[in-house]
Amino acid sequence: MGTSERDLEAHVPEGNTTDRTTAGVPTEPSGTPPDRPSGPPGTTSPGSTAADTGPRDSTTAGTGTPASTTAGAEAARSTTAGTGVPGSTVPGRSAPPRAPGSGAAPPRTLAEALRTRDDDSLAALLRARPDLLSPVPGDLGLLATRAGTRASVVRALERLDRFTLQAAEALAVAPDPATYDALRALMTGDEGDPETEAALPHAVHVLREQALLWGADDRLRLVRTARELLAPSTAHPSPTGLGPTVAEATAGMSPTRLQAILAAAGLPTTHDPVSAVHGLTSLFTDRSRMDALLNTAPTDALAVLDRLVWGPPYGEVSSDPAPPVRWLRDRGLLLPTSARTVVLPREVALHLRAGRAHRTPEPHPPRLGTASAHSPKMVDLTAAGQAFTALSTVEDLLKDWDRGGPAVLRSGGLSVRDLKRTASAMDLPEPTAAFWLELAYAAGLVASDGESDERYAPTPAYDDWLDLPPQERWSRLAATWLRGTRTAGLVGVQDAKGRALSALGPDLDRSAAPEVRRRVLALLATLPEGTAPDPGTVLARLHWERPQRGTTGDLRTRLALWTLDEAELLGVTGRGALSAHGRALADLDRTPDTGPGTDHAPTQAEAAACALRAATLLAPLIPEPLDHVLLQADLTAVAPGPLQRPLAETLSVLADVESKGGATVYRFTPGSVRRALDSGQAASDLHAFLATHSRTPVPQPLTYLIDDVARRHGHLRVGSASSYVRCDDDAVLGEILADKRSAGFGLRRLAPTVLAARAEPAALVDGLRTMGFAPAAESAAGDVLITRADARRTPARTAPAPVPEGPPVPDETLLGAALHAIRAGDMAANAVRKPAADDPTAAASAGSLPRTSSAETLATVQAAAMTGSALWIGYVNADGAASQRVIAPVRVEGGFVTAYDHTADQVKTYPLHRITGVAELADDPA
Repeated sequence: MGTSERDLEAHVPEGNTTDRTTAGVPTEPSGTPPDRPSGPPGTTSPGSTAADTGPRDSTTAGTGTPASTTAGAEAARSTTAGTGVPGSTVPGRSAPPRAPGSGAAPPRTLAEALRTRDDDSLAALLRARPDLLSPVPGDLGLLATRAGTRASVVRALERLDRFTLQAAEALAVAPDPATYDALRALMTGDEGDPETEAALPHAVHVLREQALLWGADDRLRLVRTARELLAPSTAHPSPTGLGPTVAEATAGMSPTRLQAILAAAGLPTTHDPVSAVHGLTSLFTDRSRMDALLNTAPTDALAVLDRLVWGPPYGEVSSDPAPPVRWLRDRGLLLPTSARTVVLPREVALHLRAGRAHRTPEPHPPRLGTASAHSPKMVDLTAAGQAFTALSTVEDLLKDWDRGGPAVLRSGGLSVRDLKRTASAMDLPEPTAAFWLELAYAAGLVASDGESDERYAPTPAYDDWLDLPPQERWSRLAATWLRGTRTAGLVGVQDAKGRALSALGPDLDRSAAPEVRRRVLALLATLPEGTAPDPGTVLARLHWERPQRGTTGDLRTRLALWTLDEAELLGVTGRGALSAHGRALADLDRTPDTGPGTDHAPTQAEAAACALRAATLLAPLIPEPLDHVLLQADLTAVAPGPLQRPLAETLSVLADVESKGGATVYRFTPGSVRRALDSGQAASDLHAFLATHSRTPVPQPLTYLIDDVARRHGHLRVGSASSYVRCDDDAVLGEILADKRSAGFGLRRLAPTVLAARAEPAALVDGLRTMGFAPAAESAAGDVLITRADARRTPARTAPAPVPEGPPVPDETLLGAALHAIRAGDMAANAVRKPAADDPTAAASAGSLPRTSSAETLATVQAAAMTGSALWIGYVNADGAASQRVIAPVRVEGGFVTAYDHTADQVKTYPLHRITGVAELADDPA
């Protein structure tokens, strides 16, 4: 008896996705498992928000102070030395954690669990989740609330490695709360897995440290938001492939149908649905009874279960299902969720999986494979050669834009046509040309000029960059690439509106780029020196460290591949292996790789020190610039290596670059010689320059070329009338007038040696040159105008700042100040005050500021100043914001009280008329 695809198809409802952190929050499953424990009297259920963040042990301004919790009351019993204030802590000193077995009540909420942590543990939490400090929470209750918000939990889950995320996913399908033994059983299965079992404590520790998990090992709880994101539902299946529990799947089922399922499964009928669900759950979780039931199943029915066991757990059935499907449905092994859909209950799936939540737990990261191996010296030399090529490429690119580069698009960026033209001029593929353009832009070497006809041009910083030694120029480019968020690989990709992203455009920043680049280099540094990795294994390792979650995962994959290519182009790697100066640049020569999440971006000072070490290592590998060329009889000059900058600049004006490579070939032409004369050089200067810098005699053809061009240069003069042409030889002017090509200039003779023209001077000069003449432009005073190739620069521009991915990791100073403020605010929020004599229940009120009359307030404050005791006050500032504080009054005069504010940890003065009321702190019950 078989079952067809028409009878049962493994099916995920439309719109399903396993991306738990980007999907919407699933609705709470109907029905509650009978084994879910209920909270103690007076508390909320474990699944509620209050169970995570706790009863409100801190309030916003003007809301008053709630009754203290168990942890808050214990914290209030400690007394700061010399202050006499119950509940305060010594500034800078850690709050003592509870010792196991000390008799203290276990934490009931995440806020109470945070109060048991010392300062080192809280600091680790704030480093791992820096968004919790934006802004600094007023107390630990607010910190717990913020740690449970969706945005913060999503960010924290996305930064977990695959195995830690698998542990969280297992907890999401376990009972709430779960024991550590139950979690271990879900991760290792019935047969056990020593490697998974050994790695599990660290995963649980990470979840606890990041406040995604709290509670002792006998009551582990995921924060509610994380459970909602990771738990299975109809709309959003779990990555484990498990479905709902029996209790959740049978919610809303008629009692008659439940009793029929019990009878078909061989169980006694019950009097109510709750006990019926409990009996069915007990059957499915009993290994021996479940094996006996499955032994009676038809073979085709077992095949149906095999198709659903690892997910998706949902399947479609026809209105008249096949006998194997009917057999499973009658016994509750498949439960209906709609008229045409059934689901495999979680308990049944776990039995078929031998207790495992995941098909393949991954406790260890994949190993990096090796693509090739070379000697470290060869790698460094290859990388150094590529680094020098990178410098030459950037210089050539910006030299082409010296007189003004291409126009800026109205929406910003470079047009596709201009990018193609630039790539063709540099003899590079378009993606490579886009990379160098983006790198120069990120380094602040090129920018828009800001004119009405806006164009790209080099910045003044480009001239400063050219004055640096080659190794420092490279380190600046490489450091910019490593920390920058500009992503050249996206050029040409369509955005959400279907528009192609343009080079130098506004939408190329990706915040994940710096982290991915540093992580890829860190992985390369773990291999032996000179070893190039297999790119596929690098991607597998990155996917394990940061599991793909929707489109973000695809971006990280592309960023990793681009990083490998760009590092080779830039000379950070050579032949695919990380070079010595590349290790120094990423600070990997001194700081070993300690895994993902620990390689935080360095500070500006640390980055500068790394760049300096990298430049020092690169300097001996870069060839020394030469001060000579080899002149040849065919009007060419060969530079056998890199030239000194003054020599290279002059030669680039005097000759055109014909070819590049290990040696650069320059060709002298009449146009290039005229260009040198236009720049202010005389023929004698050019002869002296070539004689000084040539290791071979100056060829006679080159001497004749220079003299011939110089003899004719400046024979004609062009000025502005709109423009004019003057020449001592009237026959030359007659020749120009007779030439049909001059008709467009509107020439007419004003005198035997002067012609007037309607064309602009620049256009007239260019036109006469195309006709074969060699005119020179002159000023209004009659002096020859000297033109320079590097005359155009933008105004001073700052390099674009990288776009950070969320708040930065706080430094130690900020952490210390934040911890002190949180501890002080928590102490003030949970201070227990004495009940008023006429209101014995006042200490228990949790929603109001203290309220006393003006006379009573003054008398209580004066008494506290004389006795040195502390008070709990309500205070409204000039903006009308209400707050609560613990103060120790020192002096009362002139309508003001001067007191030490334990919340702010400083002496402050408060107007008495702004104090809403006062209350004495409760005595230490101990």
